Amino acid sequence: MLNEEEDVFDSVTWESPSAPPYDNSDGNPPSRPGFIQSTVESNDDPLQPKWEGYLITSVRDPVKELAETKDAYVSYLVSAKTNLPIFSTPNPTSRRRFQDFVFLREHLVRDFPACVVPALPDKHRLEYLTGDRFSPEFMERRRIDLHRFLERIARHPMLQRSTLLRAFFESTEWHVYMHQHVAHPPTQEPSPGLIDNISDTLLNAFSRVRKPDDRFLAMRENVDKFEDGLTTTERLYTRIRNRTSDLTADYHDLAVAVQGLGFLESGITDPLNHFSNSLLEFSALERHLTQTTTDPLLMHLQSLLTYSHANRAVLKLRDQKQLDFEELSDYLSGVTAERDRLSAIISGHAGSSGLGIGAYLKDRVDALRGMDDDRSRVEKMKKLDTKIKELQDAVTTAHETSDAFNDATLREQAIFQYAKETEMKDMLGDLADGQIEFYKAAMEEWERVIPILQRIRVDV
Repeated sequence: MLNEEEDVFDSVTWESPSAPPYDNSDGNPPSRPGFIQSTVESNDDPLQPKWEGYLITSVRDPVKELAETKDAYVSYLVSAKTNLPIFSTPNPTSRRRFQDFVFLREHLVRDFPACVVPALPDKHRLEYLTGDRFSPEFMERRRIDLHRFLERIARHPMLQRSTLLRAFFESTEWHVYMHQHVAHPPTQEPSPGLIDNISDTLLNAFSRVRKPDDRFLAMRENVDKFEDGLTTTERLYTRIRNRTSDLTADYHDLAVAVQGLGFLESGITDPLNHFSNSLLEFSALERHLTQTTTDPLLMHLQSLLTYSHANRAVLKLRDQKQLDFEELSDYLSGVTAERDRLSAIISGHAGSSGLGIGAYLKDRVDALRGMDDDRSRVEKMKKLDTKIKELQDAVTTAHETSDAFNDATLREQAIFQYAKETEMKDMLGDLADGQIEFYKAAMEEWERVIPILQRIRVDV
């Protein structure tokens, strides 16, 4: 059980600006975060996200294509409503299959490495459903997950304006566009240079940032708390679901037993039949609550957890950029010290004394190899000077990259916070609505049958 004094969702701002869920028949776009239509506001903070318009997406109408063949697959109707200038029409629509969504995500991750790109549903893992990939239950589950995936992209002020996403909604020759995008990506992959080669050599999975930034430490701590809260809530509601399923079966069995009792008690058969019907109705209400409220909640919790993992991956990549800079700086310091040592020996001002046992042993090895002359030292110094120049450029690039990634990560955290607040509010609102509907229907059913039971008279 959760500690009553601990709020696992204390990072959620319940009073965030929001609007009712989007209705396709409504001509006005929502105003909640992610659907802001104008950047002309009082917010001039460069680290705060800015939206240039709205993008409202939907995934519906799953259809089995090429049925009765080994190449059968499911396509989904994807549509959008937008005022973004990058789109050529305000209502783009197309049909896409799951592999098209996979391509979209993989290349958004590659083209926007500093952005939190949401994950797609696992292709093989089914937590709460059974059946093949063409069953109505599976297709509906996947449709919901794909719909949520596009919603998260549409809320992102940078991803929503990507040319790849535009083609995903608009292109009538999507496969041709995919090949063109692979051949000519919007950002060319940089060829491996000095920074990459050195990083591959020096860095490993156990490296840690030596000068951590308190801002990102706090972000990582918030992510940990959020994921712990989601995991705990998922575990609790899984237990609730299992117990509700047991209760559903128990109420059904009780209804059958009461109905059998009514056949034995001829004087109260009709009231007992009403009571049995109410028990069956209550059992059906419990089952309906599980299917329409609890199961979607569990799916959404799992989806939010994978979304948070994508956010954690961006934080980890930011640490890697800082680690690149730190390791390169250390490498530059070592090479510079070696150049200074050789310069001191040549000028006769110092030897290897005072530079440690390593430098002393290196001098002895060089002497044994016949390299202990000034000419070899001068040649080595020239090589070191060249390497120092390359390293200085690499360190400058790494520092600029690290700083830019810091700024991008700060913006991403603000965007993720907006998306998280919106989803949490919608998810918990749906949970509350489902519970209210269940208890309202249950009260009506029991209020209907209780007067009937009260009219039973038993002679003693």
